[in-house]
Parts: sequence; structure tokens; C-alpha cells
Amino acid sequence: MTINTQNAQAGTLFTGFPESINPAEKYVFYSHGFIVEGTNETPVHPRFGTYDFPAIKAALSASDFNLIAYHRPAGTDPNAWADKLAADVHKLMDAGVKPKQITLMGFSRGGMITALASSKLSMENLNTILMASCGGWIEARPEIKLAGDVLSVYETSDRFGTCRQLIDRSDKVTSFKEIAISTGKEHGAFFTPRQEWVKPVLNWISSH
Repeated sequence: MTINTQNAQAGTLFTGFPESINPAEKYVFYSHGFIVEGTNETPVHPRFGTYDFPAIKAALSASDFNLIAYHRPAGTDPNAWADKLAADVHKLMDAGVKPKQITLMGFSRGGMITALASSKLSMENLNTILMASCGGWIEARPEIKLAGDVLSVYETSDRFGTCRQLIDRSDKVTSFKEIAISTGKEHGAFFTPRQEWVKPVLNWISSH
């Protein structure tokens, strides 16, 4: 379902899988953090503040690609949702979209789901962005390996840090870039569309 079209230069924001696919355009999947699972798009964390999902969608969709940003229901199983994302990527490819025009992007729990989907797809031309996503699950799930071009963004005051361990075991990764931001906001740095992470993410997508 189309939510809005920013302008002639911008992409379109979808909250469901697009009914019509243009194989010449880019498609980016954004997977939100755990706190947004349910029905509230602006939940409040007692330490990190409001997660402004609508503002994040608006900031990310004001670019030259199509943003697909699902609102996951409460109790979502990460493996099942990763299967859905992988299936959606195949649907885009069936419509003529090349893997290099597709980006899977996620924050926190959404980043873990993104990594699961990337691992299931195992495509060397696919793009993956992980934001504050690399934690204990990396050691707990050694079978998860990324592929293609990967960007990692993390906040230096957050407990979720570098994705280097995940990258080192992922032999199908063709390029890796990691950016550390320092806002002092811990995990909450990604709860709102701060330019510290939005700008490099959009630049990276634009260059791929």
C-alpha cells in the first residue's frame, strides 16, 4: 500500500509489499526495533525515549528509492519474518529487480532479522545494512552469515557494537564498511532520524 510520494525526485513509502514493481528502481526494506512490534508506532522506552517510527520512515523515504517498512505484529518470530523478507526479495527479483538494487536494512531486533534474511538469501550482489544490531546472538547463532555489500552503523555509547565478528565468518561478503557514531544517546540514537546515521545510510544506499 502506498503511503506517500514525497516528490518527483523521491521514492515512495510502502507499508505493505508494492502492488506494482518498477524493475529500474531501487527497493529498500527497513525493519524497526523490537519496541515497535505491536500496534503503537511511537512507543516510549523509559530510558531511550520515544521511538518515532513515522519520522524515521519519512526521513528514509525522502530519497531516490522505494522504502518498504512493515510494522511487525507483537510476538513476531524472527525466523519466520526473515523468511518473509527473503520471499519478498525473490518476488522483487521475479519482477525484474536486480539484487544490487535491493537493500535489507534493520535496527536492533530488526537488524538481527535483516541478518537472518541476508543469510537465508546468501546473494553476493545484495545490500545489507545493520544498525546497532550486533550483540550476543552472533555467537549464539554461528550459522548466520552475511553476503554481498554490508554497512554497519553503531553508537559508541551503546552496548551493541562492531559487527566485525559476523563479517569475519561471512565468506560471501564482497565489501564491508562500518561507521561509529557518538551521540551519547546509547541505543536511543536510532530511535529518531538523527542525521548522524541517516545521512551516511542514505549516501551508502545511493552509491550502491
